[in-house]
Amino acid sequence: MSVVSSVTVKVPGTTANLGPGFDCIGAALTIYNQFQFTRLETSELIIQATGAEAERVPTDESNLLYQAFAKLYQYIDQTPPGVKIEIELGVPLARGLGSSATAIVGGLVAANRLAGEPLSQAQVMELAIAIEGHPDNVVPALVGGCRLAATGATGWEICDVPWHGDIVPVLAIPDFELSTSEARRVLPTEYSRADAIFNTAHLGLLLRGLQTGKGEWLRAALQDKLHQPYRQALIPGYDAVNTAAVAAGAYGMVISGAGPTLLALADVSHAAAVAAAMSTAWQEAGIKAVVRSLALDTHGAT
Repeated sequence: MSVVSSVTVKVPGTTANLGPGFDCIGAALTIYNQFQFTRLETSELIIQATGAEAERVPTDESNLLYQAFAKLYQYIDQTPPGVKIEIELGVPLARGLGSSATAIVGGLVAANRLAGEPLSQAQVMELAIAIEGHPDNVVPALVGGCRLAATGATGWEICDVPWHGDIVPVLAIPDFELSTSEARRVLPTEYSRADAIFNTAHLGLLLRGLQTGKGEWLRAALQDKLHQPYRQALIPGYDAVNTAAVAAGAYGMVISGAGPTLLALADVSHAAAVAAAMSTAWQEAGIKAVVRSLALDTHGAT
C-alpha cells in the first residue's frame, strides 16, 4: 500500500462489562472521537484539541494517543516521524465510555496507515490489548459491534455478540468523573464460588438476551456480583437513577465500564421514556447529567 502523508481516524466510544461481563465484553456506540495525523518534515510533535474538555488533553509526548502512535513504530523497529495531531473530542473523559481506548486505537490505526499498513488488524488489536491491559474496550473500538474476548492457546479469541435491533442503549453521563484506578481499588481480591457461578450463568443469559431481545432474559441477565455492588457507592444517585429507569420500562441498568456513566437497556418503544426518567432522577439528586439514546456502532475505527 502506498505511503500517505495524512490520515483521519474516527473511533467509537464504548461501554464495557454490561453487568456480568466484567472485563471481557464490550460494545461500540455511536459516539466518537476523531483524530487527524499529518506527517511533518521535521521531528516536531504538534497536538491540538477541540471539543468539550479539550483544555485537559496533554499536548506533549505524554499524550496517550501519541504514545500509541509511537508504540507501533517501535514495534516495527522504526523511528516515529514528526507529526501534527488534531483531536476532535466527542467522547467524555473519565466517564466509563472508553475514551482511553479511542486514543489507543486511534494512535495505532493512524501509525499503521502512515507506515504503509505493515500490521494486520489482528496484530493491531493484540498491540492495543497489550497497551490497555484488557480487551473489553479496545476490541469493539477497533472492530465495532458487541464483542466477547477470551484468551486462547496462542492469543486472544474474539467472538461477535449478536445485538438485537430493538435493544437501545440509553446512557446517563454525569458531570463528575470516576477514575478506573479508583473504581478498581474498591473491588475485593477474592470471590466466593457462589458469586462466580452467579456471574457465569448471568453472562450466558446476557448473550442470549442480547441476541433475541427477550425482555425476561435481559431483566435477569444484567445482574452482577463481581464489580457493581462495590462500585455503586462511588456513584451518587445510583439507586434513584436505577429505580427510575426500570420504572420507565428499562430492562435494567448497569455501570458503563468503570463508571460513573450509567447504561440502561430498553426496547425502542420505551427508550425515550427511560432517558427522560434517568435525566429527572439525576437532577433530583442534584447532579447535572447528559442523557443520550445511542445505537450500536458496527464499523469500529474507520
